[in-house]
Amino acid sequence: MDILLDPNVAYLILLGGVVLGFLAIITPGTGLFEIGTLFCVLLTGYAVYHLSINGWALVVMLLGIVPFVYASQKPKRELYLGLSILLVMIGSVFVFPRSETQAGVNPFIAIVASGFTATLLWLAIRKSLEAAHLKPLHDLNELVGKMGSTRTEVNTEGSVQVAGELWSARSDQPIPAGCSVKVVRREGFILVVEKSNSIQS
Repeated sequence: MDILLDPNVAYLILLGGVVLGFLAIITPGTGLFEIGTLFCVLLTGYAVYHLSINGWALVVMLLGIVPFVYASQKPKRELYLGLSILLVMIGSVFVFPRSETQAGVNPFIAIVASGFTATLLWLAIRKSLEAAHLKPLHDLNELVGKMGSTRTEVNTEGSVQVAGELWSARSDQPIPAGCSVKVVRREGFILVVEKSNSIQS
């Protein structure tokens, strides 16, 4: 376990935990990111226990969580996300100080690793936040009120063509195939239709 007491190794594990932690927050429920984060936290905790650390740097890292939470709720997401990543990177670089008895993190490793991590976090989190705020491309509620035609007889079950697509459907009254129908509501992925007098082209 002595290798974990090398500040460079501890720093890289810390960064790995940061990345996995952020990914666990934006994609909850997978379990893999959570387990990876816990593993990195335990290894980093072992190193922190045996190495001297800058308390202020740890505080700066923790403060990085605050703008990240705002990034998922505010319009100017990129600004808050950038601030969050910047705080985490600054804190992580200085968390293991150089002293007479302890070597600090190699500046080259710190620059390359923090730059790579910041870029990865920026791309992954930004895309995830954008996807979370996107309007669904196919809003099924918009089908209510649309006109269509029956492709099979529709009663307790059947098929209708609405908005250029084939849908499972049902109706309160039997409707023969080839009739014009109107969508009155939906029940999950099943459209409830009624017969219409409109002529389908």
